[in-house]
Amino acid sequence: MRIWACWLATGWVSLVTARGADVFGTVHAEGKEGADNPALGGKYDSRKYKFAERVNYAEMHDFVVSIEGSLRTNFVVVAPPVQVVRTLRVEQRGATFSPHVLPVMVGTTVEWPNQDDIVHNVFSYSDAKPFDLGLYKSPESKRVTFDRLGRVDVFCSIHKQMNCIVLVLENPFFAVSDERGRYRISHVPPGTYKFKAWHERMPSQVSELTVPESGEVKLDFTLGLKVLPSL
Repeated sequence: MRIWACWLATGWVSLVTARGADVFGTVHAEGKEGADNPALGGKYDSRKYKFAERVNYAEMHDFVVSIEGSLRTNFVVVAPPVQVVRTLRVEQRGATFSPHVLPVMVGTTVEWPNQDDIVHNVFSYSDAKPFDLGLYKSPESKRVTFDRLGRVDVFCSIHKQMNCIVLVLENPFFAVSDERGRYRISHVPPGTYKFKAWHERMPSQVSELTVPESGEVKLDFTLGLKVLPSL
């Protein structure tokens, strides 16, 4: 919701219709059925497995909900499109990238400021955007423009726990869920779309939804491994 407001404020979308509705809902994840059965996990109190951290699906966050496709046929042109340079930030602070997941529209420039007084290196070998910003520390900052669609996994070559993901998307209708799994995408033009819920650890889920000319419509997602085929 905040992301969409930013796109409007910076003038990225000069051809969106004033009509539209809000799409909102929740996203959460579920583990394999039976995985919490004490009979299957009773050894976790032993010395061998006491430090084996298990996934807490209830605490998962950083879900991204987006509309797939370009949506060009759903826009009403009200003025010649004007592309304004859009810059977002992923900070390096406490040897951590923040935010961990950043969805952006294709063509967005992301700034990578180092707020630590130690050296970091920001790089990616992802097909959508391979790059290497070299070694630098505070107050230096560098930038990368994401000009191809796809997932970009970003790392620091010095600190193994430092990683984040940039999702480069085709249109500005997306939102990141909050700590309770809630999301809202505002001012979606009327039409029928495929909405995709994404998380880095889970298979994505796609649901088709018809958006009315005004008001709001609810769409919830549950991500889980049950959608994968068993061998």
